[in-house]
Amino acid sequence: MSAHKLKMTTVFVIHGISGSSQENWFPWLKERLESFGVKVIVLNFPDADNPKLGEWLDYFKQYASELDEDSIVIGHSLGVPFLLSVLEKQKVKAAFFVAGFCSLPDNGFKDKMKTFVKPFNWQKIKDNSEDFFVYHSDNDPYLPLSLGRELAEKVGSKVILVKGAGHFNIAAGYDKFELLLKKIKEWL
Repeated sequence: MSAHKLKMTTVFVIHGISGSSQENWFPWLKERLESFGVKVIVLNFPDADNPKLGEWLDYFKQYASELDEDSIVIGHSLGVPFLLSVLEKQKVKAAFFVAGFCSLPDNGFKDKMKTFVKPFNWQKIKDNSEDFFVYHSDNDPYLPLSLGRELAEKVGSKVILVKGAGHFNIAAGYDKFELLLKKIKEWL
């Protein structure tokens, strides 16, 4: 058994715009991972209806001591570009991006997302995670598949296409996410 397997993995789940720790598949995933003895931190960022990257990064500092090279990070929607900013500075074991993007989408949330999208240091981001998993749907009402493909290309991954999954939220029937859980378990 490798040395890093002996260390407890902490999983961070980062919500999107107008999100919270209690939405979508987050509570289900937290419960399932905790049943395997994993520490799971699902955050509630301040002013999620009008998010600003600087405020979210400041809020996240209180968890800095728990984020390390044995951590797994999971971002949903706006949580993905937030994690890209974190990964420019911090090493993790693996990054899971669900309905994510790295350039501004052309949707009604564009103005509220603009502080999160910037010129990212892609080499640093790729160096700071052993692997990336990019989940995207073919019918996301907010983020077209082209944005998922762009993100996957930038991090050197492939899109894991989940047909008919919408925005992977409760509106699309996502109160559970078995495919994601299965892949995370491979990294514990």
